[in-house]
Amino acid sequence: MGRLLALFAALIAAVIIAGVTAKTPAPAPANAPATAFSAARAMADVRAMGSTPHPLGSPANFAVRDRLLARMAALGLQPSIRPGVAFEVYGPPGSGVVQGGRVETLVGVLPGRDRAAPAVALMAHYDSVANSPGAADDMAGVASALEAVRAIQARGVPARDVMLLITDGEEAGLLGARAFFARDPLAKRIGFVLNMEARGAGGRVQMFETGATSAGAIDLLRRTGVNPLASSLTGFIYDLMPNDTDFTVVKAAGIDGLNYAFIGRQFDYHAASSTPATLDPGALQDMGQQVLATAAAVAASPSLPRSGPTPVYSQTLAGLTLAYPAVGGWIVLALTAALIALAIRRARRIEAFPWSDPVRGAGATLVAVIGGCAVLHFARRATGADFGDLEQRFLLAQVGRWELTLMLLGTGFLIAAAAELARGRRAIAAVPLLAGLASCAFGGVDRFGLGLGIAGALLALLAYGRPVSRAGAWAGVLGLGLGLGVAAQALAPAAAFVIAWPLAVASLAAAATALSLRRDVGALTALTVFAALGLGWVGGLAHNAFLGLDIVEILGLPMLLAAFLLWPLAQPEEGAPPARLVGPILLVAGLAMLLAVRFNNPYDARHPQISIVGYQIDQDARRAWRVSATPVRTAWTDAVLRDGGAAIGKFVHWSFRGSRDAAPAPFIEQPTPTLSLVRRADGGLVLHAAPPPGARVLSLRLSPDIPATLTAIGGVPAAIRLPPGGGTQVRWIGAPQGLELVIRPSGPGAIRVDYAATFDDWPGAATPLPRRPPDLMPFGSSDATVVTGSRRFTW
Repeated sequence: MGRLLALFAALIAAVIIAGVTAKTPAPAPANAPATAFSAARAMADVRAMGSTPHPLGSPANFAVRDRLLARMAALGLQPSIRPGVAFEVYGPPGSGVVQGGRVETLVGVLPGRDRAAPAVALMAHYDSVANSPGAADDMAGVASALEAVRAIQARGVPARDVMLLITDGEEAGLLGARAFFARDPLAKRIGFVLNMEARGAGGRVQMFETGATSAGAIDLLRRTGVNPLASSLTGFIYDLMPNDTDFTVVKAAGIDGLNYAFIGRQFDYHAASSTPATLDPGALQDMGQQVLATAAAVAASPSLPRSGPTPVYSQTLAGLTLAYPAVGGWIVLALTAALIALAIRRARRIEAFPWSDPVRGAGATLVAVIGGCAVLHFARRATGADFGDLEQRFLLAQVGRWELTLMLLGTGFLIAAAAELARGRRAIAAVPLLAGLASCAFGGVDRFGLGLGIAGALLALLAYGRPVSRAGAWAGVLGLGLGLGVAAQALAPAAAFVIAWPLAVASLAAAATALSLRRDVGALTALTVFAALGLGWVGGLAHNAFLGLDIVEILGLPMLLAAFLLWPLAQPEEGAPPARLVGPILLVAGLAMLLAVRFNNPYDARHPQISIVGYQIDQDARRAWRVSATPVRTAWTDAVLRDGGAAIGKFVHWSFRGSRDAAPAPFIEQPTPTLSLVRRADGGLVLHAAPPPGARVLSLRLSPDIPATLTAIGGVPAAIRLPPGGGTQVRWIGAPQGLELVIRPSGPGAIRVDYAATFDDWPGAATPLPRRPPDLMPFGSSDATVVTGSRRFTW
C-alpha cells in the first residue's frame, strides 16, 4: 500500500509542479515603478490598437500606423515611416504563388551614449489578419515593445541605441521585415534583435529561436531572464518546421537575437475572438518582463553578446536554465551510465535477478510507448475532428478537456503496462491491438494506427509471458533509455538532453535505492521525490508538445521519459489488486473523457464556431455564387448559401485550393481592375495592374503561350520562370495604385491574365448577411467579395 500511495503522491505533486511552471506571472499594476514593465500600462495600447481587424493595406491598418507614430513620438523616439515593397515565392517554379505588397514599417530610436555602436532592436508587427483584431498577434508584442522601451528610457541613457522596429505585412509573408532588412540602410545599424510574437492568446512565453551562433545570447538569457522558458529542443524542432516569423528574416541576414512567443489559448489565434478582453494579461506581463530584462542588459552593455556555437540549454525547475556545449551531453550520459551500473551492482547484492528481466523490461517500455501511441492515436480519430487548422478548432474550443483525456489515457496505459509485467500476462497486448483496429472505424483503414497497434501487440507477446522482477525491469527501462540517449546525442545533440536529463534523475534514484530493492521509508521517499520532480519537468514538456502540434503521437516521448521515473512505483511486487487496477481505472476515466469530448458541443459566445462565406463574381460569364470555405457548415451558413432558394453544390476556381460549397447568386456589377501591357524598346513587357477602388488584394494568374521570365515585381528584381500555359500566380496586397510586372518573353506571343480582386466587404447590392448568432464568428477571408475575370494580350 505504501508504494501505491507513493505513486499517487508523485503523480499529484508532478501535476502541481507542471501547473505552477505553466502559470503566467501576475500582471504588474499601472502604478508599478517606472523602470519596471507593467502589463496594465501595456494593455492600454492593446485596447487602443488591438480592438479592430487591421490587415495590411486596410484603412484600419493605416489608423493603427498613425496611432503608433503618435505613441512613438510621445516617447521621444522621433519615429519615421520606412516604406517598401517585398514579395516571396511559394511553391514549385512555374506554378507557384508570388505574394507581396507595399508595406510601411515604423522605426523609432532611443539614442544611446555611443551612437556608432550597433543598436539593439525590439521588433514586433502591427498588422493583423483579416477578421481578427490581433490583440495577441501581434498587438501584445507591439505593446510590450513600447512599454519596454519606456522602461529602458526611465533607467537613464543607454550605452547604445535602442531601436523600436514595428514591421508591417508580417501576416502577408514577412513583407515588412523582408523589405527593411534587404534594402533599408537603418538595418545595417542593428546588431541584436528581440522579436515578439504570439500563436494564441495566453500561456507562458517561450524563447523558442535564436541566431545561428548564439552562445552569448543564451548566456545573457540565463543571467537576465525572469524565470525564462527556453530550450534548444524547441529551436531544433522549429528549424525543421515550415513556420516563419519576422525573426526568420533577421536570422537570414546574419543578425543575432532571441525570438519570443506564447502559444496558449490557440483557439483565439487569427480569430475574431482575439480581442483585448480574451488576451491573458499574465502572458503580456511575461512577454514584457522577459524582453525588458534582456534588452536592458544589452542596451547597457558596451559590447553585444559574443558569437559562438549555440549550446545545449533548457530551463529546469525553480527558474534555473542550464547550458553547456554540445559535447557536454556525452559527459551527462557517461555519468548516467555509471549510476545505472552502480544501481544494478547494488541491487544484485540484495536480490539477484535473471538477465532476461532487463531485456523484458526494455521490451515492456517499448510496449508502453508504442502501445500508448496507438491508444492516443485512436483517441484523436475518435474525437470525430479531422486534421487541419480549421478542423482542429473543435478540439481547441475544449482544449482543457482534450488535454486531460490524453493525459489520463497515456498515463493509464503506461501504469497498466508496468503493473502487468509483474504478473507477466500477455493480455496487455489486446489494448494496443484493439486501439489500432478501432482507429479504422473512423474513415476507412487507418494504416498508421493499425501499424502502431500491431507493433505494440507483437512487442507485448515477446516481452510478457512470465513475471518479471521490478528491479530487473527497471534496469531494462533505464538501459533502453541510455541506448536511446546515446543515439540522440550522436544524431541531434541539441535535443538529446530531453532524454538524458530525466534519465539521469531516474538513474540517481535507482542508485540511491538499489533499483527500488531498498524497502525502507527513506528509499520510498527518495523514489517519490525524484519521480515527482522529474515528472513535473516532463509534464511541462508534454504540455508544450501538446500545445505546439496537433500530433498526439509525439506525446510518446514524454511517456518514455515518464517510464524512467515512474516504473518502480507503477510496478508492484506481484501486480495484485489494488495496485494493478490503477492503470485500467485511468484508462476507463480517459475513455469517459473521450466520449465527453466527442459528443460535447464546445461552441459558445466565448468560443464561437467559425464561418467563412464569400460572394464570388465572374465578370466574364456574368455569373455569381455564394461560397463557403469551412469543412463543416452551420445552419447560418446554409441560410446564406440558399438565399432565394438556390441549391448548394461545389465550386472550383484557380484563386483558391480545392473545391468549396457554393450556390448560384444574382450577378452584381462591380468595378474591374485596370490591366495594360506595354512593350519596351528592349523587347521587355510591362504589365501594369491596378485593383478596382476599394479592393485590398489583387491576384493575377499569368499564362503565356511561350516561355517567359518575370524579371521585376513592383520595382524589385526577380527571376521567376513563366512556362507556356503555366499558372504562376501573383498575389499583391495593400497597393491601391497597383503594381508593375516586367516580363521578358522569348519571342512574339500572347499571355492570358486571369484576375481576382478581393474586397473585404459583402457587396452592398446583395442580400445582406443575416445576423450571426453569438456562438458563430467570421474567420479568415469571410464576408469578402471576389471579382474575377480575364484579359488576353499579344505582342
